[in-house]
Amino acid sequence: MRKLGVGVLGVGEMGKRHAENLRRRVPEARLIAVADVAAQRAKQVAEELEIEHAFASLEEMVQRKDIDAVLIATPDKFHAQSIRVAAAAGKDILCEKPLALLLEDAHAALREVSRAGVRLQVGFMRHYDPAYVAAMKRIEAGEIGTPVIFKSLGRDKDEPPMAAYESGVNGMLFYANTIHDFDLARWLMRDEVSEVHAYTTSAIRPEVAKHGDVVAGVVNLKYEHGAIGNIESYAQAVYAYDVRTEIVGSKGSIFVGTLQKTPVTFLSTHGGQSVLADHFLSQFADAYLAEVRDFVHAMLTDRAPLVTGEDGLRALEIAVAAENSHLHGRPYKISQENAAR
Repeated sequence: MRKLGVGVLGVGEMGKRHAENLRRRVPEARLIAVADVAAQRAKQVAEELEIEHAFASLEEMVQRKDIDAVLIATPDKFHAQSIRVAAAAGKDILCEKPLALLLEDAHAALREVSRAGVRLQVGFMRHYDPAYVAAMKRIEAGEIGTPVIFKSLGRDKDEPPMAAYESGVNGMLFYANTIHDFDLARWLMRDEVSEVHAYTTSAIRPEVAKHGDVVAGVVNLKYEHGAIGNIESYAQAVYAYDVRTEIVGSKGSIFVGTLQKTPVTFLSTHGGQSVLADHFLSQFADAYLAEVRDFVHAMLTDRAPLVTGEDGLRALEIAVAAENSHLHGRPYKISQENAAR
């Protein structure tokens, strides 16, 4: 059986999970190497996963001929440039969200992917979560009728350390957290967002604002075909890791998520204490595994990725508009000028 040779760039919390999945739970993949600017961390992860190669840079790692694809799990700031380096080396790519922090960087990355003739998948893993997949099937089957209202919330449990803000390598809340909901807002509603109006606060932690970030945000949405929506994000909910989504249609409603798990609940005209989720890696463990399995299978069978660079770009456009709304205190249209390549 042919196996896909993969290198993982960035082996912090997220990257290490991807590397573990590739090494131990995806038979069609062969984890060749890991790379991280923290060379000692890369070496330690390589030892733990019992693989031979660890590098201090992507440029070193992509020189290996036996690496067919690169999984990028660096801090947000480095995604676009890493895509360009991997693409120029002829490697297929699975990149964690967001695609980039600036639209011009996203366009440059996609141009390099196109020029190199490689494939790019963006890590919106909720496309693989069983509950979201089940919800989408019912929406596509027309069971809730025409989608009218999109509602989603994402609340991280633990207060991010100030070092995370001070480092300058992570995107603000809209890029690091809400980007998942911006993607869901397009995918589940099967429509494009045309305008956003963002409201934000850092009142409980004002020092965050000094680094250009916020603690919580609410983003109202307008869609091209008349639907409306609302997304809430909160960086430090304390009580649990809490992700829920609802799509209300002309015939019914779909709920995804509870505090306990992520089941899907269907409502139509036909009528004790549990352990709470505490972390995204536990809440979406199955989705992350399914994501890398599907990426590997797509690359081996020469199939287009399920979640494309174009999907990453569209979600990024919404995030940029939300940031502009936050900065200027007014609604912000997602214009063709913003979307132009």
